[in-house]
Amino acid sequence: MVKASFSHVRHWVFDLDNILYPPSVRLFDQIEVKMTRFVMDALGVDHPTANTLRAKYWRKYGTTLAGLMREHDVDPAPYLTDVHDISMHALTPDPDLATYIAALPGRRIVYTNGSAPYAERVLAARGLSGLFDAVYGVEHAGFRPKPERAAFQAVFDRDGVDPRTAAMFEDDVRNLSAPHQMGMRTVHVAPEPHKADYIHHHTDDLTAFLGFLT
Repeated sequence: MVKASFSHVRHWVFDLDNILYPPSVRLFDQIEVKMTRFVMDALGVDHPTANTLRAKYWRKYGTTLAGLMREHDVDPAPYLTDVHDISMHALTPDPDLATYIAALPGRRIVYTNGSAPYAERVLAARGLSGLFDAVYGVEHAGFRPKPERAAFQAVFDRDGVDPRTAAMFEDDVRNLSAPHQMGMRTVHVAPEPHKADYIHHHTDDLTAFLGFLT
């Protein structure tokens, strides 16, 4: 039944963090530390204030960067370079995931609220380089973040994604509402399910889920 519901899909869109690597490696913890430090330096605030703003802007705007840009006119380029300068040592290749991604019919892309160079580093560490037709970061959406529909539209227009024949894999439930509205098949990839009419499928194991589709 699951495989049949994806029979029309020819565009496979994957978020990056906690999707193409397991949340258990806690890679994003490193990024959050760097984000807080950047906010401290950029705004001249102490650590507790910076940490509060980091989380507040993520909740309000979809990314901390979006809040910094809109409320403090922060230049996004140095931010993206700095916060993504992290160690990839916790990541290991996943040959099964690579096999299943390679078997998906049609075009495969990565679309992250992080930067494309960071995404490429993660893919390399996971043994997934060369499996995707394109890798897009927030810079390709004019620094507009998911969950904004305009961000999705910018990337999909750039790539030629037809939402009616596309599937979106995301860990942040907020980022599945717009794809659903656009006509995409949606998959929530997270340890716990979230009930919403815009979520068609849930899995806590992307590798196993893709195995059902190929």
